[in-house]
Amino acid sequence: MTRQLDLFDIQGNVIRAYGRFSFPVARYVLLRIDDGAEGRRFVDAVTRRVTTSVDWGNAPGQVPKPKVAVNIAFTYAGLKALGLPRASLAGFPAEFVMGMKKRKDILGDDGPSAPEHWDPVWRGDQVHMLVTLNAQSPQDLEDGWRWLEDVTAARGGKVVILRGHRGPAGADDLPYQEAKAVYENGKPTPKEHFGYADGISDPVFEGMPGRTSQSVIGRGKQTDNGWEPLATGEFLLGHLDEAQEYPKAPQPFSLSKNGSFMVYRKLHENVGSFNALLDREAKAYPGGRELLAAKLVGRWRDNGAPLVDAPDQKSKLAWDERFGRASPQEQDRMLSGYTFDKDPHGARCPFAAHVRRINPRASLETTKGAFDTPGALANRRRILRRGLPYGEVTDPTRDDGEHGIVIMMVNASIERQFEFVQQQWINYGNDFFAGNDKEAILGNHSEELPSRMVLPVEPDSDDAPYFVRNIPRLVETRGGDYFFVPGMTALRMIAAGMVDPT
Repeated sequence: MTRQLDLFDIQGNVIRAYGRFSFPVARYVLLRIDDGAEGRRFVDAVTRRVTTSVDWGNAPGQVPKPKVAVNIAFTYAGLKALGLPRASLAGFPAEFVMGMKKRKDILGDDGPSAPEHWDPVWRGDQVHMLVTLNAQSPQDLEDGWRWLEDVTAARGGKVVILRGHRGPAGADDLPYQEAKAVYENGKPTPKEHFGYADGISDPVFEGMPGRTSQSVIGRGKQTDNGWEPLATGEFLLGHLDEAQEYPKAPQPFSLSKNGSFMVYRKLHENVGSFNALLDREAKAYPGGRELLAAKLVGRWRDNGAPLVDAPDQKSKLAWDERFGRASPQEQDRMLSGYTFDKDPHGARCPFAAHVRRINPRASLETTKGAFDTPGALANRRRILRRGLPYGEVTDPTRDDGEHGIVIMMVNASIERQFEFVQQQWINYGNDFFAGNDKEAILGNHSEELPSRMVLPVEPDSDDAPYFVRNIPRLVETRGGDYFFVPGMTALRMIAAGMVDPT
């Protein structure tokens, strides 16, 4: 039986990564609530324009595609400021209640990533709401911003747009975080500032609109019957998850159903250090600069080919030729539909590579048949990735400047999904037989305890493993928090002050 979801009740950014739907520009706006009643009126006004997950088009059951997609989310402090009952607030998970800054030790936000170095807007406990504006054009985005300014101004100063976002030329008092796709030859691309295509293999779950048997391959879960969609409750509250349980959520049920949790992180990319690392190691690494770059992530930068299917230059060229002749559905399968079954020793895709740490694809089941489902250890850790890059790289030899990616990760359990991956798979390698070796790109590398990355070879090879030493911190946290993304029913209840947990 195919699960049917109420797409009119689910906010659109839970289902869609807007950047892939011709929304290349965005502004992310943080707000503070100084009066609960006015805050609820603000929520009511925004809710009337919130973009849902319903299909876009002119057919029955569809709605016109908006020029600006509007969505809203709340921190725990924001829900408290809006006057949610104490019994409802008590039902939220502890990590959400604490917020991201107080979880810094778990997340590895130390050194240059420590909260004292974040954008000024994130300091203190002033962030109550996040309103995201994703637009089809810069003019549409400006129109959406003016609308939000007007809605906020109508609250008589009781709802405040927070300033303190960093921007170009040393600015640190901007009223929003600007974000946009990386452009090449005047066209938006799916790339981030290190040059890799982002967002490949985003999870597919039961009930997701547009899901096909092809789109599930490599993006769902691995079972004895092949690839199947993940359980809805891994991403949406009020639905059964992979354990056939309902994720922890507040009462009443109508407050949590079809909602989710969002992890917002502003990540600065040290492009100069990244390029210097490639230049330094390419002098000794036999595979050369671009293969080394592919080893860091697990994919080639220019065509996105996964290393498990294209481990060297010759196989990469053959893969690229097949890709050029393939249909869009087959291209998607080639990008996403791989496993690590034929690479148990990490000779193709290293154990510290980004794609292997973020989604091990059943490779953690080292004894066949150890679990009912081959990917059991990974299926409970999957995360929906949203967001866009920000800023521009004006000098690729330097780390300063204002450029990186704003990543918004959607999951039903921040602790079990995002925090587990960040702590155990990114900043610790024991699950991958890699000891303390961190994930190459996102790991919190430090000068005091230099990081390394082993590039293994096949056990019967005459070649020796290659060691990438003294990896610098390539990505630094510049801000973020944990947000609750309510469903539309819950938004209306919050706006009306009608949340009743009894």
